[in-house]
Formats: sequence, C-alpha cells, structure tokens
Amino acid sequence: MPARITGLTTRLITVPLLRSWGAEAPENHVIVTELTTDDGGTGHGFSWTPTIGPQAVKALLDHDIAPFIVGLEANPEIVWDQLWKRLHEAGGGGLTTIAMAGVDLALWDLKARQAGTSVTGLLGQRQESVEVYGSGVNLHYSLEQLVEQAQRWVAAGHNAVKIKVGKTELREDAERVAAVRAVIGPDRLLMIDANQRWDLAHTFRALDVLGEYGLEWLEEPIRADDLWAYRRLRKQSPVPIALGENVHTIFRFRDFIEAEAVDIIQPNIVRVGGITPFRRIVELARANSIRVAPHLLPELSGQLALTLAEAVSVEDVEDASFEQLGILAGPSPVRITNSRLTSSGLPGLGFDFTGKPPQPQVPAPDSSAPESKGNRIEYSNS
Repeated sequence: MPARITGLTTRLITVPLLRSWGAEAPENHVIVTELTTDDGGTGHGFSWTPTIGPQAVKALLDHDIAPFIVGLEANPEIVWDQLWKRLHEAGGGGLTTIAMAGVDLALWDLKARQAGTSVTGLLGQRQESVEVYGSGVNLHYSLEQLVEQAQRWVAAGHNAVKIKVGKTELREDAERVAAVRAVIGPDRLLMIDANQRWDLAHTFRALDVLGEYGLEWLEEPIRADDLWAYRRLRKQSPVPIALGENVHTIFRFRDFIEAEAVDIIQPNIVRVGGITPFRRIVELARANSIRVAPHLLPELSGQLALTLAEAVSVEDVEDASFEQLGILAGPSPVRITNSRLTSSGLPGLGFDFTGKPPQPQVPAPDSSAPESKGNRIEYSNS
C-alpha cells in the first residue's frame, strides 16, 4: 500500500537581509513545512516570499491545505494536481501556488530521503555543475556602491552579472549601465532588470539608449500581466526579452511562449508551486526552444538546474542565500566556487531550517552595504 499523508505543520521565519533590497523589501519570509506519513516518513519543505503575504501563505497552509491533504497518497504529482483544483477558487496562482510549494517540496524531500539520495540524484543529475551569475537588488545603491558591487562580482569570478534599472531619469540608468560595463569589461555578459517599472513607450526609449552596452537580456520592463505589450516589444526589441518571476502557472507561460512574446523564461520554483510544476514548465520551454533561467533561490533552483537536459544559468543575489542569512542549522545543499554551482549531495532537498540560529554574519562595513534592520530574526509557529 502506498504511504498516506497524516499531517502538515508550519512555522514562519522572518529574517532581515544583510544587504537591504530597498525600503519595500528589507527582509525575507520563509514558511517552513514538515509533512508526515503513515509509514513514519517525514518530509521538509518551505514556501518563500520576500515581501507580500507570509501570514496569508501560512494561513492557507494551516487552514485550507493541511486538512485537505491528510489521507492523500504521498505522491507529489498526484497531490499537486488535486490541490491546485482545490485552491483554484482562491486564484490559480500567486499566494495559492506559493503555499502549494511548501507541500510539493516536502513531498519531493520525503521521496528522495526514502530512496536514500538527494532530490538531484532522485531526478537524475545531468549536469556536473551549472553557471551562477552575480545579481543584486541595487537600484537604491549609489553609483559608487554599484561599481563596488560589480568589482566584487569580477573578483568572485562571475562571467555574467545583472543589475537593476528604472531610475526616474533614463540618463541615470545609462550612467549606471555604462559604469558596470566598464568594470566588467566587454567579454562578461550584462543583463538588466527593470522590475515592471516602465511602460511600452519608455521601454523603447530605454532600448535605444541602453542597447549599445551589449545587453544579454532585458528583464521584465513592463507589467508581467501585459501580454499584448510584450508581444509588441519582442517583435521590435534588439535585446532578448526575459520574464517569468511574476508568472505563476504553466498556462500563462504557454500564453507568452505561443504569443512569441518572450526569449528567456524565468520561473521561480516556489512561486509556480514547487518542483512538480517547475519541471513541466521547463519541458514546455524546451519543446518550444525557449531558454530557461530560474529566478532566485540558488540553493533550490541550482539543485534542479543540475537535473535539466539543457544547461541553464542560476541567479545568486549577493549575501542573500539561506546559509548567509543564518537560517540553516547545517551546511548548504549546494556549493558555489568560481561561479559554478555543484550539489553537496545531502539527503532530500538538504534544507535543515534551524529553530534558533546563530546571528547571521554581516559583511564588513563598507560604502557598498546599504543599511538593513540589523540581525533580528523572528519565528512564529502560530
């Protein structure tokens, strides 16, 4: 008889970022999940949101998801499909799929642990290592701070970097892009991310100015919902268009791909609902010859990247990993050396979220470190 789910518990960790992502995102929220089965198995997962809705995600897990999944077969594919149908009335994506990731990741963790391997090993590792590109949430940095960050990326050996754009004046964006290009040189890849700050007309103006700096891609310049605008943009853009961190379902990714509105998709494994939908979205992209670049969470996305048939690059935001934030009781499930990520081979997903972690290590004070809220870490089981 297949094992059945007997329970799900959650707890919320709120941790300040070592390098603040700005006034709107000074901290990250991790909703840790623990799932049990009637054969004595335990799986560990998490949901994640940097800004909006951690309490709402936890409430969905505690009050709507946990009672529904008790008694279901502990199979991630089966549970995911049934749970998505159950929650669809509250929205097909967004908070619902973020919450669903907490269950899906726990089920994959359980499955790998019971098989005596890592999730990477369970799914079948196809890449020995994957490239990591340096990234920063740095629009609020001064030009000097941005230049110093770019210098750190070069020193760390990154062959590709990404910066934020979207200043009030396009002149400022041009100055910042030019300064980073000067630091990294002509051979490293440079990507820019406008985080939905522009409209279509401004995007075309920005491309006229910024395109001369040899951009690898322009990320999410317009509201991610605006398929019509992206379709027009991609037809005329000299720079490849990337998006996906705010696209939450395979159906919406399909819409953008079929409309020929995107060159690179960037699914966030938690935001789409976990490993189960992420793998389906990757296969959709592969069937349509669309590049994939997973969004954030390198300790998770890196493990999945190692299992993909096509090599992808993984985003690593400076000083923002779970290990660096001090919320892991043990080692990280991945290692990053010389801009390459490899698996640590830990059982399951390899995440052991501590209840009372040591204080995170704050980078040495310098002019490139924007102020944060300090080292406060909050926990909630209620």
